[in-house]
Amino acid sequence: MRFYDFLVSIGSNGQILAGIGAVLATLVAGIGSALGVGRAGQAGAAVVAEDPDKFGSVLVLQLLPGTQGIYGLLIGFVIASKAGLLGGGSAITAAAGLQLLFASLPIAFGGLLSAIAQGKVAASGIAMVGKRPEESGKAIIFAVMVETYAVLALLFSFLMVNGVAV
Repeated sequence: MRFYDFLVSIGSNGQILAGIGAVLATLVAGIGSALGVGRAGQAGAAVVAEDPDKFGSVLVLQLLPGTQGIYGLLIGFVIASKAGLLGGGSAITAAAGLQLLFASLPIAFGGLLSAIAQGKVAASGIAMVGKRPEESGKAIIFAVMVETYAVLALLFSFLMVNGVAV
């Protein structure tokens, strides 16, 4: 089988295209969350090493970039369910599979970029909490502002997925 024949076979099977979309939503947003949580965790470890009583405030800030991975996983499940990939569903058209693939892109890349940015903001907020613990609320607000764009990407992907007729 030539590579072209392989591509044609993928293009004629909507479930494969939808599966790629589900994987992209989950994987790419998850990578962003892992990077963001890791960056914030590094900053958090330094602050907690100096003052273990700041663990609670630091933990909240570290957890925030992890939500994008959850959003990507949610869209991945919705796509997989709609395409019949989680149970004995019937095959979907190539057009529907392509639509589901494209519907995964906002949360995949919006989640990736916002999680990385949120990790940077959270790390800065953690440093702020290290110096001025009474400002933890402001640090959380700064990080939550970045979350807005992940929520918008989630909403757009969700609306696009629900607009696909299978």
